[in-house]
Amino acid sequence: MTTLREPLIFEVSGEGKRGFLLPKLDVPVKEGVLKNIPVREEIRGFPEVSEVEVVRHFTRLSQTNYCIDLGFYPLGSCTMKYNPKINEKIALTKELLLSHPYSSEELVQGNLEILKNTEELLKNITGMDAFTLQPSAGAQGELVGMMLIRSCLEERGDPRKIVLIPDSAHGTNPSSAHICGYRVQEIKSNEQGTVDLADLEKNMSEDVAALMVTNPNTLGVFESDIKKISAIVHAKGGFVYMDGANMNALIGKSKPGDMDVDVIHLNLHKTFSTPHGGGGPGAGPVGVAKELEPFLPVPIIQKVKGHYRLVFDRPKSIGRVRSFYGNFLVIVKALAYILSLGPEGLNEISETAVLNSNYIRKSLEVEFHLKYKSPTLHECVFSDKHQRSYGVQNIDIAKRLIDYGVHPPTISFPLIVPGALMVEPTETESKRDLDTFIDAMKQIAREAKENPEILKSAPHNAYVRRLDETTAARSPILRWSRENRKERE
Repeated sequence: MTTLREPLIFEVSGEGKRGFLLPKLDVPVKEGVLKNIPVREEIRGFPEVSEVEVVRHFTRLSQTNYCIDLGFYPLGSCTMKYNPKINEKIALTKELLLSHPYSSEELVQGNLEILKNTEELLKNITGMDAFTLQPSAGAQGELVGMMLIRSCLEERGDPRKIVLIPDSAHGTNPSSAHICGYRVQEIKSNEQGTVDLADLEKNMSEDVAALMVTNPNTLGVFESDIKKISAIVHAKGGFVYMDGANMNALIGKSKPGDMDVDVIHLNLHKTFSTPHGGGGPGAGPVGVAKELEPFLPVPIIQKVKGHYRLVFDRPKSIGRVRSFYGNFLVIVKALAYILSLGPEGLNEISETAVLNSNYIRKSLEVEFHLKYKSPTLHECVFSDKHQRSYGVQNIDIAKRLIDYGVHPPTISFPLIVPGALMVEPTETESKRDLDTFIDAMKQIAREAKENPEILKSAPHNAYVRRLDETTAARSPILRWSRENRKERE
């Protein structure tokens, strides 16, 4: 990977350069053909470059980007695993790729069958009674789940006022609750890093609409008292919403439906074979228990006498939440993934993800502090507590990892671990790749003691050196000019 600064395309520009030349006009000129069509005579400041300069410029830029095809991507709570290319190829099947979303039911029976089969498989995997595939992301899935809960409570006569959220939950949970008109109340974790049952019982009242619990939580710890948690909430008429973003730890092993969960969203772009990052596309299907099924978004898919139908006549439905029927090709990839692995393969996913995480946890537990000693599943959360005495923080560790050719883990989350370093290796990483990460982390721990300044000024070998992140966020340069280039330099 090059570490030289690649100039902007504008800086490569030179007057008179061309990528191609059109042949001279060999037909008579006809005036007025473009009379009523706005034609731009020139674009001020538009770069003039040759074809080889364009190709090399963008090739070099592409080589500065880190991606899952290049190496280990241990972002905790993100499940950045490698996804088989065959699933991408299947999603590009012409008949699927070119299906028009306004096609009549008769013309897309195969598409509807794919959607219905995916629903059925997700029901089996999670133990839930019904699914909608429409939400485009986990956050939208959360919102839909809370809308379903509110609609059901409104039908009972009282939508209630409060949503309880453990301090170990995913960060988008409070926003989803707020958007649905609820006030959020935090539930504390105990010394094991799980929901404090006493605090939950104290705060659970008939004003509480739901508990939004992440399981395994963002510490990677399984909520072993989940059945007791559900019973406490249900006893006061509330619902249990489970954030399923960490399903990679449970798939093939444990079903949320068996935990008495009422609603769960899944991330097809995490667990079920769609690369994510950079804005999508994604899919966040929502599974529900029987009581909430009537409120699912329309349309739903029904099979009647061998014919698949889109059903809109659902009086209790919360309505549409997405144009057409969600991100269809993401669902195609998920179905291909599930069918190709089968039950044994799905079971192996969680086993290997948990094994990989615990291998990292055990290998680094001396060098890096673990606030919570509970056994973890698919991810583990270290902190920079040991390194802080040398003036080194988690961001310094993350930046130094770049020099070792390793993508940093998630930092500073969850908030209940000060200086957090959150590592999720997933099941697709080999022992060799895990050892590369472990060796780099151990070397950084030594550097923190012996030469902390090298960490504070890292990265040294990256394409871009450490940025002033505050200035970058508050005063971004969105347009290029020679003047702001000089200012930056």
